[in-house]
Amino acid sequence: MKIIALIPARYDSTRFPGKMMANLAGKTVIRFTYDEALNLRIFDEVIVVTDNDLIYNDIVSNGGKAMYSIKNHSTGTDRIAEAAEKLEADIIFNIQGDEPFINKEAVQKLISAFNDKKVDVATLVQKIDDEMQISDPNYVKVVFSLDGSVLYFSRAPIPYNRDNDTGAIYYEHIGIYAFRKDALIKFSSLKPTPLEILEKIEPIRFLENGMKIKVYETNYMGIEIDTEEDLVKANEFIKRMKNV
Repeated sequence: MKIIALIPARYDSTRFPGKMMANLAGKTVIRFTYDEALNLRIFDEVIVVTDNDLIYNDIVSNGGKAMYSIKNHSTGTDRIAEAAEKLEADIIFNIQGDEPFINKEAVQKLISAFNDKKVDVATLVQKIDDEMQISDPNYVKVVFSLDGSVLYFSRAPIPYNRDNDTGAIYYEHIGIYAFRKDALIKFSSLKPTPLEILEKIEPIRFLENGMKIKVYETNYMGIEIDTEEDLVKANEFIKRMKNV
C-alpha cells in the first residue's frame, strides 16, 4: 500500500497573511511542517502542493519536494486532489501546512482505518474543555455517531449544552485527513456545497453529498497556526520541548 502525504499551501490567509512563510524555530512554518512529516518515516513521499513561488522555492531549495497546482482552488483538499491525479498512490494524506506538530501514533491510527475496505475517508479529533476554545470559531468542532461516523462539523459550539450539563464533551477537529485516492478525486469533482460555503469547512462537502467520514480520537494536543498569537504559542512550545 503506497501512502503519500500532500501538504496544500497558499500564501494568502484571511486571519494571518503570509503565515506559511512566517518564522517557526528558524524555519518557515511550511518547511517546519514538511520536515516534521518527513521525519515520521511513515510516508512513501511527502510533497507540498502550492501555487506560490515563495513557498515552492522554500521547499525545493532546501531539498524537499513540491508541486505547482495549476488551477485556483477554494480549498486545500481541492488543491491536493489536482496533484493526486498525477501520482501513483493508494492512500493520500492531507496534512495542513499550518499544523506543524504531527503525531506519529495518530497518523498510524489513520492508516489502520483502511484495513476496513468500507472506509474511504478518515480524520482525527481531540477533546477540548477550554471554554475559550469551545466558543472560538477558529476551532472547528465535531459531533459524530456511536460508530465514529461524522454527523457534522461547525465553527459554533456543538453540541449545544442546553441544561449546562457538566458532563458535556466537545471535540475539536484536527486538520489531518486520509483518503483513498478515488474518494479524494471524487471530492474534487463535486461542487462546493451550501453548508461548506457557509461554515468555510471543506469536509462538510462529503457530508452534504451523503459520504461518510470516520473519526479517530487522539489525546495529542497540537497547535494550529491561525493567528500571529498562535505562532507565538508554537515557538514557545518548541522552546519548552528543547528544554525538557
